[in-house]
Amino acid sequence: MHVVVTGSAGRLGRVLVPYLLASGVADAVTGIDTHPAPFADPRYRHHLADVRALGTGAVFEGADALVHLAFVLMGGGLGRQRHDRATIRSVNIDGTHRAFEAAAHAGLRQAIFVSSAAVYGAWPDNPPRLTESAPLRAMPGFAYAEDKIAVEHWLAAFAAMHPHLSMTRLRPHAIVGAHAHPLLNSVLRQPIYPFAHPAPLTQCIWEQDVAHAIAQALVRRAAGIFNLAADPPMSLRDMLGLVRRIRLPVPPAILGGLHRLAWRLTPAAGEPGWVQGLRYSLVLDTRQAQRALDFTPSCDIAECVRRAANGWHAS
Repeated sequence: MHVVVTGSAGRLGRVLVPYLLASGVADAVTGIDTHPAPFADPRYRHHLADVRALGTGAVFEGADALVHLAFVLMGGGLGRQRHDRATIRSVNIDGTHRAFEAAAHAGLRQAIFVSSAAVYGAWPDNPPRLTESAPLRAMPGFAYAEDKIAVEHWLAAFAAMHPHLSMTRLRPHAIVGAHAHPLLNSVLRQPIYPFAHPAPLTQCIWEQDVAHAIAQALVRRAAGIFNLAADPPMSLRDMLGLVRRIRLPVPPAILGGLHRLAWRLTPAAGEPGWVQGLRYSLVLDTRQAQRALDFTPSCDIAECVRRAANGWHAS
């Protein structure tokens, strides 16, 4: 199988491309990214390009499937432009349109969009577990989630117009691991958590497990929408308790104010809407991925937390 991966030099791309080649799922991978390739393999071909500038030519020639990862996460890589909503929307939405239109034009058989659990939002009226049919409601001010929702709505219509293209949407919870966004790993190392009663529950998933789920979707040509997360759900307070003796509860309003200030100063803080998602539970029902993808994470949430907090690199 020949797979095209956009965002191949990004955080998840650095895990996925070697995984696809090492596992034998792909015998050739074409990567598209604005950054140089972080790895070398004779079966890997790298295109230094912006997804917004994709045409319908040689990049997709001979390919069977597309995995679209190119998306701006927490302003990463944009420098001062991380506050320019139009720029972010252009990369996320226009870039996705170009990639899928090019894939359809080239006659690819399958396309996978890696979305996010953030599309559901952490709201006080969330059910104990969210299925794939739950409404999509981004947290206010979380551009990443807003754009993921916009793309998902567009893809639903796009799929209807291109029945030859098997469409898969994956919605992983917070991805942690050696290559994950530093903010997500650092949350599990610092002592602060938002005070709330009852304590909200959340999940995460190890980066290699997301790569495995993508590989399974490719092998099975599994069309549809699939939640991805490890179990059992835990509160952030209990997660921190696995790796720290001292934990400090902070009122959500104060934590949110500090986070908004930090966002103005450094991209490492992440978008303001992100921290609001810690106020209420966001727990995914993953039975659909278990059935259709035969997917079970290799490590539970406690193990994910210990690995991320200790900087442990999974093989």
